[in-house]
Amino acid sequence: MNIDQLCDTANAMVQKGKGILAADESTGTIKKRFDGIGVESTADNRRDWREMLFRTEPAMQEAISGVILYDETLRQSAVDGTPLVELIRRAGAVPGIKVDMGAQGMAGFSGEKVTAGLDGLRNRMHEYYDLGARFAKWRAVIEIDAHRPSAACVTANCHALARYAAICQEANIVPIVEPEVLMDGAHDINRCAEVTEWTLKHLYMELFMHGVVLEGSVLKPNMVLSGKKCATQAGVEEVAAATVKCLKASVPGAVPGIAFLSGGQSDIDATAHLNAMNASGELPWNLTFSYGRALQAAPLAAWSGKPENHDACQASFNHRASMNSLATLGQWSAQKEG
Repeated sequence: MNIDQLCDTANAMVQKGKGILAADESTGTIKKRFDGIGVESTADNRRDWREMLFRTEPAMQEAISGVILYDETLRQSAVDGTPLVELIRRAGAVPGIKVDMGAQGMAGFSGEKVTAGLDGLRNRMHEYYDLGARFAKWRAVIEIDAHRPSAACVTANCHALARYAAICQEANIVPIVEPEVLMDGAHDINRCAEVTEWTLKHLYMELFMHGVVLEGSVLKPNMVLSGKKCATQAGVEEVAAATVKCLKASVPGAVPGIAFLSGGQSDIDATAHLNAMNASGELPWNLTFSYGRALQAAPLAAWSGKPENHDACQASFNHRASMNSLATLGQWSAQKEG
């Protein structure tokens, strides 16, 4: 393990003014998104879509610090033969890879899930390093309802995240640990805060027990939000205050940065919430973004699979990347959306 390399990479990933593009949709997920714009999900179309994003200037140079890739994309080359990983590196961003195998039903706990993918992970990590990946991502799913999450679900998922993180660092790959407390459901913001704090405290206990170097890791959590079906939706300032309070209670200051997932929020909400947190005062860690849909939905609609829409697609991506870059500095405003 090269601790200096891990720390340097982690700090590069969460640097001020930049954030992470999550372009790691599985083949099934990207098919659903392509279906929405009437585009066939072929390997070439998936490559063309991602190549458009990775070649976008100045977004990739000025607003994107890293890109999470799917296994297929990590191995693909652009139309001119340049590996997609190389396009990312040339832009000054760090290539990464999603390594989990998805959330599976948890035996004995109806409706709860635990993430699969630890079997054979050590060997895959060494291969991914050789292919150019310098960080990885593993997502755990925690659902809230009247009876969930169970202690068993939280424990199982945090234990798996810690084992994954230790394997990453052994291979000199920075782990992004992603315990996502879902915003589905009718719970209020206080219940979300309670479950998120519980989950994060358990996660850092497991990371400590597994010897994970926190300075060479990145946290990708949910924001503290009202459930989608909750009658009372918390406002921007309430979300920011509740999220910061939760993080201060549960995330060690040794962690260099926190890159939030958007979790089904609208593009504007995800940006506004991140901005409010960064504008709230001095914090122990850099707060940034690791958005997929919140960065890609507008460009995808602008592209719609048509070559003549190439420039419109890149203009849309430039705009969303720029807005979120401002949010990492606490300098965004609704007026700047245009």
